[in-house]
Amino acid sequence: MQTPEAHTRFWIPELDDVYHYLAGLSTNALMGLGAFTALTTYWLAFQKKAIKPRIDPNQQSVELPGGEGIRRSLLMEGDQPITCYYHDACTLYELFLRGLRESNNGPCLGSRKPNQPYEWQSYQEVADRAEHIGSALLHRGHSHTGDKFIGIFSINRPEWTISELACYTYSLVTVPLYDTLGREAISHIIDKATIATVICDVPEKAWMILECVNGKGTPVKTIVIIEAFETDLVKRAQECDVEVISFKEFEALGKDNHVEPVPPAPEDLALVCFTSGTTGKPKGAMLTHGNIISNTAAFLKTTEADCMLCVDDVHISYLPLAHMLERVIHVSEKKHCTGVVIYLMNASLLFQGVILIHGARIGFFQGDIRLLMDDLQTLKPTVFPVVPRLLNRMCDKIFSQADRPLKKWLLHLAFSRKTAELNKGVTRRDTIWDRLIFRKVQANVGGRVRMMITGAAPVCPTNLTYIRAALGCQLYEGYGQTESTAGCSMSLPGDWIAGRVGPPLPCNDMKLVDVPEMNYFAANGEGEVCVKGPNVFKGYLNDPEKTAEALDEDGWLHTGDIGKWLPNGTLKITDRKKNIFKMAQGEYIAPEKIEMVYNLSQPVAQIFVHGDSLQACLVGVVIPDPETLPEWMKKRGIEGTHSELCKNKHKSVILSISFQFSAQVKDIVLHPEMFSIQNGLLTPTLKTKRAELQSYFREKIDEMYTKIKM
Repeated sequence: MQTPEAHTRFWIPELDDVYHYLAGLSTNALMGLGAFTALTTYWLAFQKKAIKPRIDPNQQSVELPGGEGIRRSLLMEGDQPITCYYHDACTLYELFLRGLRESNNGPCLGSRKPNQPYEWQSYQEVADRAEHIGSALLHRGHSHTGDKFIGIFSINRPEWTISELACYTYSLVTVPLYDTLGREAISHIIDKATIATVICDVPEKAWMILECVNGKGTPVKTIVIIEAFETDLVKRAQECDVEVISFKEFEALGKDNHVEPVPPAPEDLALVCFTSGTTGKPKGAMLTHGNIISNTAAFLKTTEADCMLCVDDVHISYLPLAHMLERVIHVSEKKHCTGVVIYLMNASLLFQGVILIHGARIGFFQGDIRLLMDDLQTLKPTVFPVVPRLLNRMCDKIFSQADRPLKKWLLHLAFSRKTAELNKGVTRRDTIWDRLIFRKVQANVGGRVRMMITGAAPVCPTNLTYIRAALGCQLYEGYGQTESTAGCSMSLPGDWIAGRVGPPLPCNDMKLVDVPEMNYFAANGEGEVCVKGPNVFKGYLNDPEKTAEALDEDGWLHTGDIGKWLPNGTLKITDRKKNIFKMAQGEYIAPEKIEMVYNLSQPVAQIFVHGDSLQACLVGVVIPDPETLPEWMKKRGIEGTHSELCKNKHKSVILSISFQFSAQVKDIVLHPEMFSIQNGLLTPTLKTKRAELQSYFREKIDEMYTKIKM
C-alpha cells in the first residue's frame, strides 16, 4: 500500500487499508501520526463555524402561566401558533403553485428503471397531468360537495403524487390504501369512506379490490390502473359492476373534458389517513389543508436559519406515502443548501410538502427496497428521513468492519473526535476522519446527505450519535403521530444530545397529564403527552366514539405516549400507555422499553417480549441477526449456519447477555424468520403488531410458561 503522501488529496482508503498501513508502523511512528491527526483535527475545527442555536439550549421551551403545565416553543411568534410559512401557500394546491413559480418550471418528479438514470417531469407537466386526472374524476361524478373521496392504492411513484395533486386541485379528498392492511381492512376503509374510484399501480391490487367488493353492495364503481392489465381483469370487474380503465386513458378522458380548478380553502379536508394500527380496525384520521400546512410551516421555522431547503434540493421517496411523514416532506420540509434531498414517523406527506413548496425535486425509488442503496447512490440526496430500524442496521454495518483490535481502536478514535466536534456544534464531513474512515459510509447514501430526521419509534441514543458523526450531517429526532399530522416536537439545530425529541414545534402547545395507574404525575414532570394546535386532526372519519377517546372537549389530543420534561424544556418519550400490561404480582410492564434495550445486543435483530396478568414473569421471542450471529457464536465456541444456530438448544447463550430488569425476561425461543410487513407482523411504519405476534407465537409462549412452572 502506498502512503497517503503518494496520493492526491482525494485519496480515500478503505478501513482495511488503513489498518494494514498502521499495523506496519513503529510505536514512535504511530505516536507521531496520532499527534499529527490531533493537531490537524484541532486546526480544521477552526475552519468550520459551530451552529449557534437561536434558542438557549438550556431553555428550549417555556411553561405558560395558569398552572396547567402547558409548554410552548420559543420560536412561536407572539402567542399564536404558526399556521403557514409563506402567505401564498396556505393550502396544498397553493403550495404546489408556489413550487412551480420558484422552480421556474424546473424538474419536479423523477423515476428510474434498473441501471438507468433518473428521468424527470417538469412542474408544469405535473400540474397539467394533475388537471387532466382531476377533470376526469369530476367527469365521472366526483365533486367537492358530494362524492369526494378518492382511493390511491400504489407504491410511491410519480402517478401517486400526480393523483394526489389532482385531488387538491379540485378540492377532493385523498384516501391512501396499502396492501399490508389486508383485504378485511381495505374493505372496511372502502365502506367507511364510501370510495367510488380507486387508482391502483398494478393489476394485482385491482384484483384485491374486486375480492373486497365481491358478493356485496359496494361503493367502488371505477378502478384506474397505472400498469398494463389483461382482459380477464376487465371481465371480472364487469361481473362486479366495476369499470376498469388505464391511467393513460383516464388522463386522456380528463384532457378532453377539461374543467377549471376548484381550489380548496385551508379548513377543507385534504386527506383521510387510515392508521395502520397495532390492534383493531384502521381509523381514518381526517386532516385538513390547514393541518398539513401548519405542520410544514413549523418545521421550516425550526430549521430556517441552519438548513433551509432550496430549488436545488432533491428528495428520494421510499417510505409509504400512505403515512404522514413522507407526505409532508414532499410539501414543505417539516417533520422530522445545495444538492439533493431524499425521502416516515407518519411523515410521508410532510416530506413531499417541504420539497414541493421550494420548487425542489422528488426522486422515487425503483419500488424494491433492496435496490434503495443503488437509488441513493444515483440520486445523491442531501436530506434523508429514516426509520429507527434502518439507523440500527447502518450502525451494525459500520461496526461490523472493525473485526480486529486495531481497527476497533481506529474506529472508536474517529468517532470520539467527530463526537467532540458535534458537542461543540460543528457538523461536517471534511475532516481527516471522514477521509480515512467514513467516506465509504457516506458514499453508500450518495455522499451528500446534510440533513436526516428520524421518528416513528424509540431510537438508541448511541446509534443517533454514531450516525451523526459518520455521515457528518444534522440528524433531528422528532416525535408525533398521524393525528398531529406528523410531528409535534423536534430537536433543534445545534442540539445534538441524543435521547430526547426536542421542544414543542411552533405550531402546537404540549402538556403532560396524570396516568396514576402507571405512577406518572404531571406535577413530577411526567405523564401522558397531549397536543393542541392547528396541526391536530379533526377526528376520525364517521367514528365519533373513537374521536372522543382521542380528542377531549378542550381540543387536546391524547397521544397515549408517556413523556417526561427535561430541565431544559425538551421532551423525552419514556413509555407507552396503551402497550402496557399488569403482571400477576401487580407490577405494570412496558414491553417496548425492554425490547429496545435487548435490541442493543449484537446477536439480536428483533425481539418480542410478552407477559400478562396471569403470569409472574416475562418471556420473549428472539430473531437472531443472520449477519452477526455466526461470528458472535463462534467466539463462544459454537459454530454452525444461521438456521442451525437458531435451534433453541443455543438460546441460553443469547439469554445470558440480557440486561437486568425489575421483571426480566425469564425464557426465550429463537425464531429464524424476521418480523416483516409481508408476514403481517409489522405495520407499514415497521412497528410490531403485538396482537398478531401474540397469536402467531401463542403455542411457543404457552410452552415457555409451562416449562418455567415445572
